Amino acid sequence: MKTLRHRHRHRHQLRRPAPFGKLRAAFLALFLLPSPAPAATDCRIAVLGDSLVAGYGVAPAEAFPARLAAALEAAGYGYCEVINAGVSGDTSAGGRARIDWVLADRPTHLLLELGANDALRALPVAQLRDNLAFIVERARAAGVAVMLAGMLAPPNLGEAYGRAFAAVYRELAARYDLPLYPFFLDGVAADPRYLQADGLHPNAAGIERIVARILPGVLAWLEATGRRPAGDG
Repeated sequence: MKTLRHRHRHRHQLRRPAPFGKLRAAFLALFLLPSPAPAATDCRIAVLGDSLVAGYGVAPAEAFPARLAAALEAAGYGYCEVINAGVSGDTSAGGRARIDWVLADRPTHLLLELGANDALRALPVAQLRDNLAFIVERARAAGVAVMLAGMLAPPNLGEAYGRAFAAVYRELAARYDLPLYPFFLDGVAADPRYLQADGLHPNAAGIERIVARILPGVLAWLEATGRRPAGDG
């Protein structure tokens, strides 16, 4: 009888760790599972820029952010909110001063369009580079995806300044691995059909043209950050 009791206790002792093993496996599975991907509808695009995006001389519904939102909706991205963070007259320094305010809106994406007023004031190219780099780094530290929209300097500032100015955007795009739309006013600048009377700011037709040209890059950017058209499985 003693032998039987001993063997019974031995079998019982071997079974006791089994529940703990199951709990341990469940515990490890809970913490080793990959984090869920961001929700597909988590999409807030802040457009940080100057009068070119703020909507100078046009109705709010005709401004670049509003027209971009409409184009995104037509492409199946109606769930993306587009925030107008443009301020007329802003330089890259102004954008640098405002970036924390823009990030307070908790965007998921930042379309950065600044530099036109730096060029018009012939501000140092190094200053433009430093300010834009600061904005990019601040945004990325907050987990925000950045796309860069470039600008060109007026030809009256000289070839050397113009080359150095344009190179800033290429350098930053390469340094931070950013999608780059090289010239925000491509297809619009110097064409009176798309400009207001001042010859600088796009009219409503010009804004539509800008949106149509930049849209493929924006869509590629969204897809690269995990966003898909609504209903796309």
